Amino acid sequence: MSFDYQPILKGELVELRALRPEDYEALYAIAADPLIWEQHPVKTRSDKVGFQQFFHETLMSGGTLIAIDTRTRQVIGASRFHGYDKDKSEVEIGWTFLARSHWGGIYNGQLKQLMLQHAFQFVDKVVFLVGPRNLRSQRAMEKIGGLRIGSRPDAGGHDSYVYQITASDLTRR
Repeated sequence: MSFDYQPILKGELVELRALRPEDYEALYAIAADPLIWEQHPVKTRSDKVGFQQFFHETLMSGGTLIAIDTRTRQVIGASRFHGYDKDKSEVEIGWTFLARSHWGGIYNGQLKQLMLQHAFQFVDKVVFLVGPRNLRSQRAMEKIGGLRIGSRPDAGGHDSYVYQITASDLTRR
């Protein structure tokens, strides 16, 4: 069975679906907030040109999911599956960002839970790459049960910590 990079996933707070070109304006309205990228190695995503490049790349990735608040039906962010490796039984979840109005854990927690539950239908482990200066994302990873197992460069060549969650970690919680 091949990994499904863009499923429709629904929870009580968050719904995830494939990113579409018409999502650009709603997603840019969130990404234009420079505080979202404050601890990220690529801070230009908050300006129009930087976001256009990011949006094009994320759309072309074929693995990006748009996050929608189920109560308001408003776009609140996005996340992505990347790098499915059948032999390693592994996939990466990353490129996650949420509107500041949805920071604080419950939305990110549910978004990641939905994505993890989906991923574990195909793989035994999920990895997340987080920049060494991105303390918010490091705390968020620890909050959802991520274990830091090392470091390696991310897809853009930036140093990153590697966090991992296994299928057995999820069942123990």
